Amino acid sequence: MESMEIDRGKAPSTEEEKKEGKAIVLVLVGLPGSGKSTFCDEVVKVYRRRPWVRVCQDTINKGKAGTKIQCLSAATNALKEGKNVIIDRCNINREQRADFLKLGSAQTEIHAVVLNLPTKLCISRSVERTEHEGNLYGVKAAAVVNQMLPKKELPKLSEGFNRITFCENETDVKEAIYLYASLGPLDSLPSGRFGHNKTDTTIQLGIMKFLKKKASDIIVEKVEEFVSRIGRARLILVDLSRESKILSLVKAKAAHRNIGRNKFFTFVGDITQLHSQGGLYCNVIANAANWRLKPGGGGVNAAIFKAAGPELEMATNESADCLRPGKSVVVPLPSSSSLFAKEGVTHVIHVLGPNMNPQRPDCLKDDYVQGSKILREAYSSLFEGFVSILESQGIVTPAKDDQKAKREGAHVSDSNKKQKGSEQSLKHGVKHWATWFQALYNVAMDPAKDENIVLEKTDDVVVINDAFPKAQKHFLVIARLDGLDSLADVCKEHVTLLKTMHDVGLKWVEKSLDENKSLTFRLGYHSVPSMKQLHLHVISQDFDSNHLKHKKHWNSFNTRFFLDSVNVIKELEDTGSVTLITDDFRSMELRCNRCRSAHPNLPRLKSHVRSCKAPFPADLLQNGRLFTSEGNA
Repeated sequence: MESMEIDRGKAPSTEEEKKEGKAIVLVLVGLPGSGKSTFCDEVVKVYRRRPWVRVCQDTINKGKAGTKIQCLSAATNALKEGKNVIIDRCNINREQRADFLKLGSAQTEIHAVVLNLPTKLCISRSVERTEHEGNLYGVKAAAVVNQMLPKKELPKLSEGFNRITFCENETDVKEAIYLYASLGPLDSLPSGRFGHNKTDTTIQLGIMKFLKKKASDIIVEKVEEFVSRIGRARLILVDLSRESKILSLVKAKAAHRNIGRNKFFTFVGDITQLHSQGGLYCNVIANAANWRLKPGGGGVNAAIFKAAGPELEMATNESADCLRPGKSVVVPLPSSSSLFAKEGVTHVIHVLGPNMNPQRPDCLKDDYVQGSKILREAYSSLFEGFVSILESQGIVTPAKDDQKAKREGAHVSDSNKKQKGSEQSLKHGVKHWATWFQALYNVAMDPAKDENIVLEKTDDVVVINDAFPKAQKHFLVIARLDGLDSLADVCKEHVTLLKTMHDVGLKWVEKSLDENKSLTFRLGYHSVPSMKQLHLHVISQDFDSNHLKHKKHWNSFNTRFFLDSVNVIKELEDTGSVTLITDDFRSMELRCNRCRSAHPNLPRLKSHVRSCKAPFPADLLQNGRLFTSEGNA
């Protein structure tokens, strides 16, 4: 970076010492993880005679995230008080910067420092940090960085800046910090453009350049090809962003091709927290790996390796050294991995798609014909790997031409395979399935082993108390039919069973109302349950329980995610299937189940619910969805 000098001017006279130079509004420009907040902290804490004020949108609203208007107001007030201002926002394009340039005047200069560090470094920092004022870390941070990249527009003097400094590495950043921290009240900096800005090649260039429309066609094509081979298993396409273009395209095309939601659906959430945050139990997850099969880099790869811990890296090293584009490798995850223990993930399938990045091996440049071919191969290899896991568990039976299919879609080239791993380790990994999400299945299949918790047992169902009740009364009516994991598996032939479950649930409602006539009950299913084996929730609507601790608990019973038993039965009779709601209910507002008022947190909501006397919403009072001592509400 070019040297930067402070213009100290002539030695000030006694009268001049009472005056001050022009104030500075320093606009930081950089992606998440580029070091903007660190830059601010360093300048503010070591300033000499020139006072600086940090204006950060993540904390502007009494320590919480605020708005640009609040930032502008705070900056204006600081300037009126004779202070200098550092704007700590991403400011990645002209539009985001425009309003701050209006702060310039005859007494105020507008400077920019561009933290134009490598994208890979920004993603790595964002993913690995554990504390951030804006709660931006982990895989979510990687996604945000990649979403910002196409919008990135480096600042120009023509926008109205007096001075722009480009920092391309850590040394440049340190020099810029020293420069602004050293400014005295009469010091000024030369106007103009300083430093060298390089063209930034993004770590996700291949994904961004590859046409999403074409990619979505290939995904749906391959899903359609493989769904007949996965038995009762399901495929789920996951993306962090609700605005994901690829997710919406795939969802629409899958519906157009009549691919059943009991076989394939899309989901918005963090792939490393599908159970704990999304209520899904996914035993196998796919990782968009790098060719070296190493942690780091950015995006999903870094997040998955971090969530799984060192066990995944060691298990990967035992399976393969590297990957070629279009190939995948199945890695059994040791039970000691935190991703196994917390989320129930037993296998990670590393897969490598086409590379359009000239800085990485096997770059295709702009050959999208070959890119499409490799992407097809990648999904074929990925799904073949998934099928091989299902076969090893006995969930599906190998087809006659399975050996040929495996040869054509080989997961790892022979040159990349290692002696260890293979079939034996694959089967070994399956033995250690996490037990928490199979608990209901085990009770249903062999109630005698858990007779101390079984309230009722018939040939069709088992009734137990929920082990972690979310209300005063919370029963589970569990179907005993093997292979019926959730509503995604039900069809018209199961109507009689669901009616039986409903009737048994009503019997326990009546017993509870005999004990406490003030209770109101609702019967229903979670669209995507957190535990294996179809089960009906019979739950009182007081939600007075110490086990109701998280927003996801409340919203799983009080949003569209909770499907009323009567509605499920009717839809099944009419259409032969049930429409599942896979919205991310975690992000929905916390609202009272009676008056529908919104509340900022769960303790406030629970306090309100205890005293709320409003009638239940009109929609809940229809079709026999609520049950009281006086009958249907």
